[in-house]
Amino acid sequence: MSPPPVAVIGAGAAGLMAALTAARSGAPVVLLESTRDGGRKILISGGGRCNVLPSVVRSERYVTDSSPNTLRKILLSWPLEEQRAFFEDDLGIPLVLEEESGKLFPAGQKAREVRDALVAAAREAGVQIWFEARVVGLSGSEDGSWRIDIHGAPPLTAGAVVLATGGLSVPATGSDGAGFSMARRLGHTLHPTYPALTPLRAEPHPHAHLAGVSLDVTIRAPGARPRFESSGGFLFTHHGWSGPAVLDISHLASRSLATGHPQELTVQWCPLDRAAWEEKLLARTGALRPLLSQHLPRRLADHLLDEAGIQGDVPLANLRREDRKSLLRSLTEYVLPWTDTEGYRKAEVTGGGIPLSEIHPATMQSRVAPGLFLCGEVLDAFGPIGGFNFLWAWATGRRAGAGAGTAWAGSP
Repeated sequence: MSPPPVAVIGAGAAGLMAALTAARSGAPVVLLESTRDGGRKILISGGGRCNVLPSVVRSERYVTDSSPNTLRKILLSWPLEEQRAFFEDDLGIPLVLEEESGKLFPAGQKAREVRDALVAAAREAGVQIWFEARVVGLSGSEDGSWRIDIHGAPPLTAGAVVLATGGLSVPATGSDGAGFSMARRLGHTLHPTYPALTPLRAEPHPHAHLAGVSLDVTIRAPGARPRFESSGGFLFTHHGWSGPAVLDISHLASRSLATGHPQELTVQWCPLDRAAWEEKLLARTGALRPLLSQHLPRRLADHLLDEAGIQGDVPLANLRREDRKSLLRSLTEYVLPWTDTEGYRKAEVTGGGIPLSEIHPATMQSRVAPGLFLCGEVLDAFGPIGGFNFLWAWATGRRAGAGAGTAWAGSP
């Protein structure tokens, strides 16, 4: 009798890659997915276009409470060039670079093309996909097999299990944290989880009248260790602020809320730093408002002037020293008055999760529960906006699938 199949729980980016890889290694694979179609985060990513990959790997931009060295080794296990070749040559999805963002999108600009190609490739490799199969229990047996309890269906026996259930972000896509609960019951610990890559809010919102204004900024977190800053797009919203620069630093806000000591965030509103602005403000010709409007959206410039109590039509030659110093702080060290985040509802990823020390990085197999393999968002690591979290999903899913396939081949 053949050994029971490899079971992959979760048909997101990491799960689809794991199932495909395990099946191509020769193992029979059953892919269990709680939603009716799977890959829902793929479908909504990149505004429905799916930023499949970044154009460069920046392992130092990933956030983890685990070993950065372990994270880097896992990322490098499937180099970016090979991942791109997989999508272009294997799946037949040409990728194009969006110059201004550094993201790689499918040439057809449709996320559905990516999801459907992964599902089709998995099925072609022999993967049985069970949609609307919600796993409610996972337990190991003394003989090395696994029992998977499925809501409303008989249990499934598996020879190896890949846990690719995602985290808690965007629960509307099916992410409910079930994988964290399963892993903990099997003996894993969990670094505290928190919403990451999520917009910030303010109550009351002092910038509501600026909703729709966007620009490129640099945001810093004074006093944070290690030092952290983010640069890029910034958008004023009706409830707070969003855009890549905000999302990339939002995890510090989320984590600080849990401690009761909110992290201060300061904004430099344009590429001009304090010295450059001071040089311009010390000029003896022209008026203040036209100068600011050369480098900032007019509505934002007016707001900063009003907030500082400075008349915009004042000649630069008449700008008082104390007003100049106040304006310099507003232009380069503006304290963002955030009070909360949008939480998991709009978070693109979950921070925290299963420590990387609890897996074998060469195979993604659990050190706690042999025969269990972990990948994707359940692990304690996430990257910035721009395809970096797909890079992590593809790499960890492929390695977990290969590990599970090898375990199946060696089972009695």
